[in-house]
Amino acid sequence: MDNLRELLEPIAAWFRSLGIPEPIVHWGHPLMMGIVVFVMGSFVGFAGWRGRIVADKDVAVENLISHRTLAPWMFGFMAAGYTGGLLSLVMQQQPILKSPHFWTGSIVLLLLLVNGALAFFGFGKDKGTLRTVHAYLGSTALFLMFLHAVLGLRLGLAI
Repeated sequence: MDNLRELLEPIAAWFRSLGIPEPIVHWGHPLMMGIVVFVMGSFVGFAGWRGRIVADKDVAVENLISHRTLAPWMFGFMAAGYTGGLLSLVMQQQPILKSPHFWTGSIVLLLLLVNGALAFFGFGKDKGTLRTVHAYLGSTALFLMFLHAVLGLRLGLAI
């Protein structure tokens, strides 16, 4: 995977040339992604589950609309943050693929992509089962996001 590093190095070199202070290069990604994971991710997960289980139909619909509106934005921020995290590692001359933080981030994005595709295509013919799969897959992704944050904090403190 030296090709990935080689591919990103010119972009990282350009960012290095901007003279961005080291604390921003080092902690910018964790700070911004922490907000996405803990605030946006928690809200998206909460709204999705609340839309499934609350008895009041109006409250359920309101939560499902919030979930449907914010989940794609969350995925977009996660994908952008993933890219930013890779660039941050390259800018700091750190290995990319050796960290469990890299792998949990990759798995989270894959889970969110699959989950988004399930929803985008209307949960197929078996709406009940696939909606349940969607709920638990999303919860698994959210749990993994929290683990990812812990691994990222450990990584940030180690470099």
